[in-house]
Amino acid sequence: MSATQPTLVFLHGFAESPEIWTSFTRDFPARYRVLTPALPGHGSNPGPVIDYSMEAQARAVLQQLDAAGAEKVVLVGHSMGGYVALALAEAHPERVAGLVIFHSTALPDNEEKKAARDESAGFVRRHGVEKYMRSSIRNLLAPTNRKRLAAELKELEDIAAATPETTVLGCLEAMKHRPDRTAVLRGAKFPVLFIGGHDDPAVPLDTLLPQLALSTQSHALLLHGVGHLGFIEAPESTQRAVLDFAAGIKPL
Repeated sequence: MSATQPTLVFLHGFAESPEIWTSFTRDFPARYRVLTPALPGHGSNPGPVIDYSMEAQARAVLQQLDAAGAEKVVLVGHSMGGYVALALAEAHPERVAGLVIFHSTALPDNEEKKAARDESAGFVRRHGVEKYMRSSIRNLLAPTNRKRLAAELKELEDIAAATPETTVLGCLEAMKHRPDRTAVLRGAKFPVLFIGGHDDPAVPLDTLLPQLALSTQSHALLLHGVGHLGFIEAPESTQRAVLDFAAGIKPL
């Protein structure tokens, strides 16, 4: 049997959907199989959902990988998708050929972040999902990119606004209680790529940089003038980083 490249699995973030990866992966080389599963409660996978924990979401992703016959994969997780990817890598490291932490972190929420999750949940309950998303997503972009990427921002806001309230509240609570997964990085037998933005308000670089030293096979792309949404703020650089990373992984 000839060697093949591992499947690339892109996991979207909180209140996103697989559509965020459509343009990003459109021109990927044909030798790569690309999967973009919908996380529980999102997009084409609306539920009902009983458990929004990162572990439960990882199990749901694993079921989709099994159904697709994807045995060994490169996980690319944006934001909450990175939390899910880390949970999957912790439970089933034998299934992971590589891990891309895309504007995400292995650290748990600190007390300030937990309080912010509670504040967001309260806002959603009082004013609804749409108002919350349209008032918060633009802040994830670097300030210099907000006007330039108005059309892309509107698309993300529309996707987020369509997310069920139960999903938004369930994920906020689950993210607040997720554990520290830096041990996954320390014990990784697979390469890890970190993609971070100098203007990322959700994953500040001063919290990300120490994590680069935890893996023995660590790579990084740190982008100036980029916030939390590098797949639209710097698509060419982030695409190239993911493809270069994938190309360095030995065929199966």
